[in-house]
Amino acid sequence: MADLAPRRLILTLYGLYAREEHNWMSVGSVVRLMGDLGVDSAGVRSSISRLKRRGVLEPMKSGRVAGYSLSTSALDVLREGDTRIFDRRRSGTAEGFVLVVFSIPESEREKRHTLRTTLSGLGFGTAAPGVWVAPDHLRDEVGRTLERRGLSAYVDLFTAHHEGFSELRQQVARWWDLDGINARYAEFLDRFSDAQARWKRSADSARTAFEIYVPMLTVWRRLPYLDPGLPPDLLPDGWNGGRAADLFGDLDALLRAPAREHALAAIHA
Repeated sequence: MADLAPRRLILTLYGLYAREEHNWMSVGSVVRLMGDLGVDSAGVRSSISRLKRRGVLEPMKSGRVAGYSLSTSALDVLREGDTRIFDRRRSGTAEGFVLVVFSIPESEREKRHTLRTTLSGLGFGTAAPGVWVAPDHLRDEVGRTLERRGLSAYVDLFTAHHEGFSELRQQVARWWDLDGINARYAEFLDRFSDAQARWKRSADSARTAFEIYVPMLTVWRRLPYLDPGLPPDLLPDGWNGGRAADLFGDLDALLRAPAREHALAAIHA
């Protein structure tokens, strides 16, 4: 998993398995599971320390056993992510858009970067300077996120429909990097298209399911935030998102349970 940062894999482990284990995993169990993914102990401990500094993980003991739990803010983010990842929505053109318009005084200009990063991370496109756009089904999520991050005072939200004068399909291609998103979907397909066959050939199906499922979910987790669920008729020809979503759904249904079996065995060892 050399191309996947260990901290990303650790966050996936906590999201999948710690939340159902009283929001806690021991350091030893994380080291064991990350070892199955090819990450050594030193890399795991360094990544845990980094996640602790970022406020994602918090140290917590169970008896005398050292471990970590997800912070409240991290739990909120993961709950939001569950909907994006496992309950994908793709808007229809008639639903319209949510617009975010913001104005931040020069004395607080550092918040501009935070706001732009937040909106970009939620999948918003840029329609004009200070005007960001996304499918309307993201309205509630962006509202909650801006309030949670203390940015709502600088923002106005609007719902809108495109009435003219340009062609909306062309504008959408300008507001989002659709070619880049489509390429990411193609990479996902290339990487995991043989995963089912690999699992079926395995002598240890639970471990192999885990070795495939955690990296697969880690790679996929970012894609629903890059692709906000634009209407199909506004997407370019040859769009890979549908096939990639089908592959993710098939692998999730096939591998989630045996991967969990392997993970819980390591956690309770």
